[in-house]
Amino acid sequence: MKYKTIIYVFCLTLASCAEVQKSDAAIEEATAMPSEPQKMSVLGKESTVYTTASGTELRLTETGKATFRAASQPLENEVSVFVNPKKSFQTLLGIGGAITDASAEVFAQLPPGKQKELLTAYYDKDKGIGYSLCRTPIHSCDFSSGSYTYIAEGDKDLNTFSIEHDKSYKIPLIKKAIETAGGELLLYASPWSPPAFMKDNNNMLQGGKLLPEYFQSWAQYYAKFIKAYEAEGMPVWGITIQNEPMAVQRWESCIYTAEEERDFLKNHLGPTLEREGLGDKKIVVWDHNRDLINHRANTIFEDPEAAKYAWGIGFHWYETWAGGEPMFSNLGNINESFPTKNLLFTEGCQEGFRNDRYQFWQHAERYGRSIINDFNNGTVGWTDWNILLNQEGGPNHVGNYCFAPIHGDTEAGDLIYTPTYFYIGHFSKFIRPGAKRISTVSSRSHLLSTSFVNEDKSMVNVIMNQSEKDIDYKLYIGNGEAISMTIQPHAIQTIVTPF
Repeated sequence: MKYKTIIYVFCLTLASCAEVQKSDAAIEEATAMPSEPQKMSVLGKESTVYTTASGTELRLTETGKATFRAASQPLENEVSVFVNPKKSFQTLLGIGGAITDASAEVFAQLPPGKQKELLTAYYDKDKGIGYSLCRTPIHSCDFSSGSYTYIAEGDKDLNTFSIEHDKSYKIPLIKKAIETAGGELLLYASPWSPPAFMKDNNNMLQGGKLLPEYFQSWAQYYAKFIKAYEAEGMPVWGITIQNEPMAVQRWESCIYTAEEERDFLKNHLGPTLEREGLGDKKIVVWDHNRDLINHRANTIFEDPEAAKYAWGIGFHWYETWAGGEPMFSNLGNINESFPTKNLLFTEGCQEGFRNDRYQFWQHAERYGRSIINDFNNGTVGWTDWNILLNQEGGPNHVGNYCFAPIHGDTEAGDLIYTPTYFYIGHFSKFIRPGAKRISTVSSRSHLLSTSFVNEDKSMVNVIMNQSEKDIDYKLYIGNGEAISMTIQPHAIQTIVTPF
């Protein structure tokens, strides 16, 4: 069944997008206790509650108001969420999704009215869910209609470099997204493979490695990409070095060991961007799953000559392919071990597309669980994969069909909203760039929670119920102020409180 939604209009004044880079001073500021803690009181303040719940029509729906009252010591038989605004941590970079060739091609096939609806749904912070972050591939990936690069095959000197291919679909969509977002959208880019002739398997697909004689050409390729996109009026915030550098895929892929990525960064990519006047661009290493992320971080960040070029480390959520649970604690280890480096979620999607599972609630809960745990382990930004795919989960030139939060039915000329869209919106709409995460814990594992304070001083608490039952709980702010709440089974709530 296709679920068609109304994009709800909310009147919230939220913080504008801001670039974030950790430094020792920033960390000290982020963890410092407020100089006037009495101003953190929410006693008598009214909160607004928004809810999305399985088995109901609630989709990012305002479901009530609640006023904070004085509260006593909670009992063991009561469920509680404890928030301590005096303890603050990382600053939010942004939340968003990827604009791929697939997304842009499907967008172009929609009627103009549905195109406008999609842009509003994602990028308008009042009428939609306010995406503020965007990833895009550097030339082709699996979610392209075919493999391509920006140069003629064999052009080591990059004399034929041109982004003309992207001007048909991808660049127009990125520009419209930036416009809808209010003129600012933090954009970063990732390559899936160098051109075939630069690799030891002479193939953009099936893994392979970058040949040493092309290290410098490939480093220059990033610089040319950044300059070409910026010449089109799209500021590029940064790049990741390689999408999934330890996966031999049947689509575009390239393998780097930790040492190889470290050396390419410090001897070629970092110095090249500096020489090209692009030293302010952020470089993100790894860009793969949470399982091996610590080895990559240890190898690169402990080398001062490589680490000086690395803004942080990116990660995906697909480590569960081998069984087991997501390795959220690995992120916390990096956050503790390398506090001046940033954690960025660069990709996640629900694999294995089936058109009878558009409304499959577990997909949305996977997102909610990941976003909450990633943020609580120090992640500064969260990027979904394709913002839009067609009714078959593509296009994808190797048949790797997947879900997106919104699908475009190109035959009916309509949009299909999945629960995932609304779950992401519980974060992206209310927690704005520049927000500080604050201390939050739940007294029961049934409830997950994360909390932020925006630059406009509004406090945002996101609570997710993973259980089959209604749960009554109290949300405590500080030691003695609380509101009493009920959350439905398999639901997510956002509670917004002005200070």
